[in-house]
Amino acid sequence: MDLGIRGKKAIVCASSKGLGRGCAVALAEAGCDLVLNGRDAALLARTAADIRQRFGVDVIEVPGDVSKPDVQKALLAACPSSDILVNNNGGPPYRDFRELDREKILEGVTNNMVTPIELVKAVIDGMATRGFGRIVNITSLSVYMPIPGLDLSSGARAGLTSFLAGVARTVIDRNVTINSLLPGKLDTDRLRGPHEPGSVETPEAAAARKARLGADIPAKRLGTPEEFGQICAFLCSVHAGYLTGQNIPVDGGLYVSAF
Repeated sequence: MDLGIRGKKAIVCASSKGLGRGCAVALAEAGCDLVLNGRDAALLARTAADIRQRFGVDVIEVPGDVSKPDVQKALLAACPSSDILVNNNGGPPYRDFRELDREKILEGVTNNMVTPIELVKAVIDGMATRGFGRIVNITSLSVYMPIPGLDLSSGARAGLTSFLAGVARTVIDRNVTINSLLPGKLDTDRLRGPHEPGSVETPEAAAARKARLGADIPAKRLGTPEEFGQICAFLCSVHAGYLTGQNIPVDGGLYVSAF
């Protein structure tokens, strides 16, 4: 399917690896020029080079923590007329809520609620004026299915979800949509758990881990960043202009609800 977004300009946050990279690759495949971001400059450069080589699109790299104002400023300067914004950022680590102090709570809320709101504010009016905009927020299935130990992540992302639910309805008449993808168990570094930097799983260990984590999922497997990215790209397409304010689990059926 032609997504109708060839030549569009997309900012994809936290896109050097994992789900952000999956979204960036899918948008590049659809013909979008990209502004990529990641904290590891070397890894970001490798991702950008791979996407340029594979898809022949323009790719600008903006290294750094997207929650920092100077990094946001650089992202927006690199793409002053963005058509697509994919909000993504790492969540707080697993931690009993009793271990959270005010500083840690504010940091989590800044990373997973305030930062995406700031970026939405920066791009939404230009999108509305130009008559096209797609904003996709990568949140978490924990918005619907809270996970003890990830309370801060769940709370901050739920706050973002509620905040943007009203905003989404104010710009849909100008062909600007805001939706969220709620990843469940996808095969990313985060799901591997603690491991030594640079360590490599053996094929046997990887297979055992995936089987264990996938056992309680109706699909009986983990999702992949690549298929997640394709769903994101569709939400950014011209075909999704009548879909807004929605929170879509990408979870292999793990979240059980008829509505």
